[in-house]
Amino acid sequence: MSAMSSNWNRRSVLRAAMGLAATGGLAACGSNTGRGGGSGSGVNLVQYFHAYGEAGTEQAIKKYAAAYDKAKVTTQWITGTNFESKLFSALLTDNAPDVFEFHPQIQLVKSGQVADLTDLIEPVKDDFNQADIASHTIDGKIWGVRMIDDPQFFYYRKSMLEDAGIEPPTTLDELVEAAAKLTTDKVKGVFLGNSVTPVMNPLIWSTGANTLDDKNQIAYHTDDVAAGLKKLRTMFKEGHLLLDAPADWWDPSAITQGLVAIQWCGMWAMPVIQKALGDDVGIFPFPTSADGGKPAVTNGGWSMFVNAKSKHLDEAKEYVKWLWIDQKEYQEDWSLSYGFHIPPRTSLAESADKLKSGLAAEGVKLFNEYGNFDNPAWTQAMIVALEGVIADSVRKGGDPEAALDKADKTVNRELKKLFG
Repeated sequence: MSAMSSNWNRRSVLRAAMGLAATGGLAACGSNTGRGGGSGSGVNLVQYFHAYGEAGTEQAIKKYAAAYDKAKVTTQWITGTNFESKLFSALLTDNAPDVFEFHPQIQLVKSGQVADLTDLIEPVKDDFNQADIASHTIDGKIWGVRMIDDPQFFYYRKSMLEDAGIEPPTTLDELVEAAAKLTTDKVKGVFLGNSVTPVMNPLIWSTGANTLDDKNQIAYHTDDVAAGLKKLRTMFKEGHLLLDAPADWWDPSAITQGLVAIQWCGMWAMPVIQKALGDDVGIFPFPTSADGGKPAVTNGGWSMFVNAKSKHLDEAKEYVKWLWIDQKEYQEDWSLSYGFHIPPRTSLAESADKLKSGLAAEGVKLFNEYGNFDNPAWTQAMIVALEGVIADSVRKGGDPEAALDKADKTVNRELKKLFG
């Protein structure tokens, strides 16, 4: 599901936690901790969610919580651009949430911040997407429950491509050519986000490389990635990219309002795009960028974690089990009623009629064939380092090798902290 802020890039690689030490001096979110009152057993639980962009999401989460009769569950619905800092600064205080949504991060495990949820998930582990299980498994234990899977790919206006006499690009070279042909005095060819950073990881994957290898060593610094950065620079320099859009990449308004012919966005936006454009829309993955590479899709999403330091640890785990493991009706509602998302539960994904035909079925196919999942060892500092590569080499026109060298220093420093 999309976020409210243009700075909230968690759906591209966007899946990172801020270091606890770095956020220690920040104030907790709001003055209402949700700790007062209560009924039933007298246990009060607080859960943190970032403010999703789709209408009805806040009401849905609060509806689910109100249906739970073993504790009073209060939702902190956090708006603004800094959900991460508010969450992690709150986790350092007595007003920390008992449960919270985020992405799998090895730092959370090493700091003892999240509880082991293996006992909750093990009985139903085979009914979860196994790539999600793998991304949430650290040191042989499972640390979070996946709530939604969110593939990201390109949307395109069929009529605009047909008028320009071009097919959906299958290579990065073709995307560069398409951007040039589709750009007019009223429409830009491609929207990669205002910062261009959402496609950094897809670029890496599309060359056949990865951010880190199986030994947790740098794998993104290759000649093909450097060459791909130069091609992104060409689109930027020639003015074929939409920049400074009113809403960032996670919002579909750039393509629905006719500002651009091709936009990188998430599957969550599909119903809105189809309502606006009807049949005049198609999708394709980030195209192959090198010999031996393959198309790439970012598989984002959100997961629920339990604060290991919660004063109500057992009760918090029981609530997470109740909502995100036992209540399949709510899980299906959360995935399919507020935009399109793929349920992490295999049984729900297979029975989701809304995802079985048309453009939605194509999105599921791209997810299954070309999707790349969370790497819990890829930290916020590493993400920022590669965002710097885009800034230095694509936006500023610097040497990609120099930009990658600079990123390497940060990434290696982070890897040493994590793995020695």
